[in-house]
Order: sequence, then structure tokens, then C-alpha cells
Amino acid sequence: MASESVHVFNDMNFENEVLQSGETVLVDFTAAWCGPCKRLTPIVEEVAEAVKGKVKVGKLDIDDAPITASKLGIRSVPTLIVFKDGKAAGQHLGLTTKAKILDLVGGA
Repeated sequence: MASESVHVFNDMNFENEVLQSGETVLVDFTAAWCGPCKRLTPIVEEVAEAVKGKVKVGKLDIDDAPITASKLGIRSVPTLIVFKDGKAAGQHLGLTTKAKILDLVGGA
């Protein structure tokens, strides 16, 4: 599901890996049954390579991590959220381009 540049987040590690991370984190909220999510995966992997060492990039399957998805109010996938200092600093809903994701990360 994820390349070596893309972390896998879940209910057990989200707090530590994302909210308490000292770095900017881009989270792709996804689901196995979601067509647009599948099309977004290679784009997110490209972004992860492009921002390696500057931004942590990861995926969270909302069906595998319902507690986190619920706490954050994720109602549709794909949803991309950039976290800085444990807080959401930018968000995009739906399928998008690499350029727009890089803008989202850079602008966060």
C-alpha cells in the first residue's frame, strides 16, 4: 500500500507520529474501497519523495483507524491534511495534482 517514503498511520501511532511530531506531516486519509484514493496513491508517493527530509508523509486508512478519523471529523476520502505543531494547518478534499499537494505542504 505504501512506498518506503510513505508512513502508515493508525489509531495506535497517530498521536506519536503526527500530533507529537516535531516536523510537518502530510496525512492522506484514504480507504481501500475508494477509487479516487487509489488514483491519488502514486501522486502522494511522488510528493513523499519530493519532500523527503522536510515533511513526513503518511497514509491513514479510515476503516482501519476509525477512532482517529472520527476525532478529526473525516467524512470523505481522499482527504489530505497538513499538520504543523500537532494542529491542522492545511487541508484538501478529493483527488488533486502533485503541484497542488506541494503548494499545500509548502503553504502550511
